[in-house]
Amino acid sequence: MEEKASLIYSDSLATGGYPDDCPLDSARAGRTVEIIQSLGLLNYQHCSMIAPEPASRESMERFHVPEYLDALYRCGKGNHDFRALQMGLGTPDNPIFKDMFEYLALASGGTTLGANLILKGDAHVVFNLAGGFHHATSDRASGFCFINDVVLGCMTLADAGKRVLLLDLDAHHGDGTQTAFYNRDDIMTISMHESGKTLFPGTGMVDEIGIGKGKGFSVNLPLPVGTYDDIYYQAFQEAVMPLMQSFNPDVIVLELGMDALAGDPLAHLNLTNNCYADIVADVIELTPPVLAVGGGGYNAQNTVRSWALMWNILANGRDDNIANLGLSGVLLENTAWSGGLRDKPLLSHGGHRVTVEQEVKKIITQIKNLHFKLHNL
Repeated sequence: MEEKASLIYSDSLATGGYPDDCPLDSARAGRTVEIIQSLGLLNYQHCSMIAPEPASRESMERFHVPEYLDALYRCGKGNHDFRALQMGLGTPDNPIFKDMFEYLALASGGTTLGANLILKGDAHVVFNLAGGFHHATSDRASGFCFINDVVLGCMTLADAGKRVLLLDLDAHHGDGTQTAFYNRDDIMTISMHESGKTLFPGTGMVDEIGIGKGKGFSVNLPLPVGTYDDIYYQAFQEAVMPLMQSFNPDVIVLELGMDALAGDPLAHLNLTNNCYADIVADVIELTPPVLAVGGGGYNAQNTVRSWALMWNILANGRDDNIANLGLSGVLLENTAWSGGLRDKPLLSHGGHRVTVEQEVKKIITQIKNLHFKLHNL
């Protein structure tokens, strides 16, 4: 009997959302669902689509300070002041939009709902497409992120006594989530991201490993510009997977930002979604329940196609070979490739493959030196 898989989405998320001139396209989740439904990837007895529930004020205050939530609500009603600006609200990276508090509560509530579905045994895999706001801190918006649903989801699981491992594959370092759990040993954060030397938010260096009892439970792989599939996957296998297995989590939280894909306008990595697919398949084989969230991805066409692929692997394991379904053309907006949801292989690595390989191998060695002894590896 296959494990239950739940996709979190409702058409309510298609109403409102980020302004049209914001790089984060609120329509990505809905477009992903359209592809998933078109391919029949929800038409299995073990799969279901569940509408999110707005995060309650009480649940949000478990991480966010009341003053910040009040400012967020006022801004959504057209009342923006200097104090709100000091909290990061109303900047180009954190635009104000109508009824933003209600929209963000719904998007973020999907992650808490997913955590509770797992805790109740009602799902083994959950994917909240509209989640993944990992930059928000307790009292400040950052990087298109206002309510940190990732923190709220991890807290919900940890409060129930679960050991939680957060694997963040977004191109941008999850600074908000790292800060929230920097001194904890029941929640391990592992982030594979473009180096802060070349990308916002400028954090996530190898030596950021946690403090106090959290020492060794914050793991960062800051990757060079041009990092490509083979070397990224090697870093995952050699540096990340042993730590995941040693930590032995009860639940894995998986941030699937697609901005590490080649051609993303806000990042500089060179992955294809085949690399993401291989990693997600490996994570599923570890057997703990998985709570997946969306995140970045600013080439919307590539993001929605890749999220649909991720859903198929999350829900159906490695049975993701749907390349021969005649999916090019209007459906995927790509007449040049008949490979279905998967990207075609990249033949170029930006002309500096050797340099990238050397830098990533150095990072792998640093991770082993910093973390492996702390985890008896």
